[in-house]
Amino acid sequence: MKFSRAQSQRAFTLIEIMLALGIFMLIIAAIYSTWAIVMRATQVGQSAAAQAQRERIALRTIEDSLMCVQSFQASQKYYSFIVENGQTPVLSFASRVPDVFPRNGKFGDFNLRRVTFSLESDKDGMKNLVLRQNPILMDQDEDEQKSPLVLAKNVKTFLVECWDTNKFEWADTWENTNFIPPMIRVGLVLGVSADVNKQNADFAVTRAFAVPSAMMPVAVQRGTAGGPVGGGGLQIPTPKK
Repeated sequence: MKFSRAQSQRAFTLIEIMLALGIFMLIIAAIYSTWAIVMRATQVGQSAAAQAQRERIALRTIEDSLMCVQSFQASQKYYSFIVENGQTPVLSFASRVPDVFPRNGKFGDFNLRRVTFSLESDKDGMKNLVLRQNPILMDQDEDEQKSPLVLAKNVKTFLVECWDTNKFEWADTWENTNFIPPMIRVGLVLGVSADVNKQNADFAVTRAFAVPSAMMPVAVQRGTAGGPVGGGGLQIPTPKK
């Protein structure tokens, strides 16, 4: 079978095919670049959302416990208010935690518990903000010591400051553990895995809380009636018959 001259001219030349392939590759490269940018932006958005969620959970848990803090002067062995900063920061106090507090199912009706927030390193060397709890008259069990509740991972900084009513300024130490500070300021710096430029990014947040509780004096706790003036007794007048 013979092909006419007109039919042979309808075929594509090698140059035309190579040019079409080049244009096709450019389109594929543009689509891939756009897809890669969208994927990186999605990853950054998800990391930022997860980071913000971790921050909200951690601060909300601290706030819920601070709003229910309790202290009794006659039982400071169990009700001391402890604030430590530095390499191993710790915030520990007694609180009658609400029903929605984490791990309430584990402790049952023991809502009055000592809660301890601390910054500790995990097996990968990353520092996490963890929470340990124990009923006020009991020691921490083995499970709570070995497996605390992780509130936030990859925490770069956990700073607790108390309002000093004598100096009218924030202090990072609280030596008077027998009293509850009127205000607490908590600072967190959380790290994320990577951003668009493949560099570590940090997310800092600071929140101040006004503590609504005050230490219960010995006289009120024991129900002392009368007592000498200046002796620390609470004088309760006796109703007349």
